[in-house]
Amino acid sequence: MMEDEEFNSINIIPFVDIMLVLLTIVLTTSTFIKAELLPIQLPGASEKQSESIESLIVEIDREERIYLNSKPVDLNGLKESINSFDKATPVTIRADKNIVLQVFVDVLDTVKNTGFEKVTLQTEVLK
Repeated sequence: MMEDEEFNSINIIPFVDIMLVLLTIVLTTSTFIKAELLPIQLPGASEKQSESIESLIVEIDREERIYLNSKPVDLNGLKESINSFDKATPVTIRADKNIVLQVFVDVLDTVKNTGFEKVTLQTEVLK
């Protein structure tokens, strides 16, 4: 008959190995996750601008439709929607490079006339 031996220690190395493999899988797959943004071709610029984390995002797609934080609005709806936000909130405008300039100017005027001071245009860095 075999007698039961007491456990003096537990070998945790296999557990650590499994956790490292899981961590590697999570980190590898997380780099492939992309933010849900509208498919807009941004105009180019010579320098990358900093992105604000907490900002209003106004987007204009190729068909010249306007979106506020990914929700469709018209020009009047944009003005009404952004009036409820603090005027110190940064506003980022993402406009497709192939739109008519007047649409962009109308959106910019609406944002500026509402009282927002921190307005930026998001562009791509030219290589």
